[in-house]
Amino acid sequence: MNCFNTCAYMKMCKKRRTLTYDNTVMLTFAIAYPKICLQSNESVQTCINAEIEKQVHAFYQHVSGELYQQAIAYYKDTLEQGFPFRPYDAVLKYETTYNGNCYLSIYRDQYEYTGGAHGNTVRSSDTWNLTNGKNVPLSCLFPADQDYSALLTEQIIKQADKQYQQNPGIYFENYRELIAKNFNKESYYLTRCGIAIYYQQYDIAPYATGIVVFTIPYAAVGWQPQCFHSIE
Repeated sequence: MNCFNTCAYMKMCKKRRTLTYDNTVMLTFAIAYPKICLQSNESVQTCINAEIEKQVHAFYQHVSGELYQQAIAYYKDTLEQGFPFRPYDAVLKYETTYNGNCYLSIYRDQYEYTGGAHGNTVRSSDTWNLTNGKNVPLSCLFPADQDYSALLTEQIIKQADKQYQQNPGIYFENYRELIAKNFNKESYYLTRCGIAIYYQQYDIAPYATGIVVFTIPYAAVGWQPQCFHSIE
């Protein structure tokens, strides 16, 4: 199937809101998310935008409901105990990592600060085929009989070994074991250079290292995005 568009046009939308209680700011949250435009394929455009809007709505519901109530409870505790109250903060931000050859890859970082020394970020991602609007699983990039997780973790460990030699504090000492144990087939996105596999905070490294990303060159996996590739 030929592509109607080799890439999507992107428009960023932003929302910001502050929630209060007892005339005090409890929580501030911000959202920056894309809306896509496919001029020749409105059905795919609608499908992808609906999925993104669903993610944004879920974040909004979580923040304005559960997280807001949690902040109020924390505020009341600080009043009783005489401690200073630190308002909560939440951010949902999307980044486009690949947009071409009929593929669109986007990751989103959900950051939350709920008191304490620092906040935490969780990353999620999606890769869509722009010919049909379907999400592309990592397994679809490899032959059906190939152990792609073994291939990718081998490549990741090679990169991590070099990085660990240069900076031993960058990963936990048992990072090799953790790389294999915490490999998640859903934690991937496409880039111009290769397939990016990421690990959440604390998966293989201390908090200071952050979310760890390994980019496996397309040449190493024997696949690359091509305009006429279609996932049924």
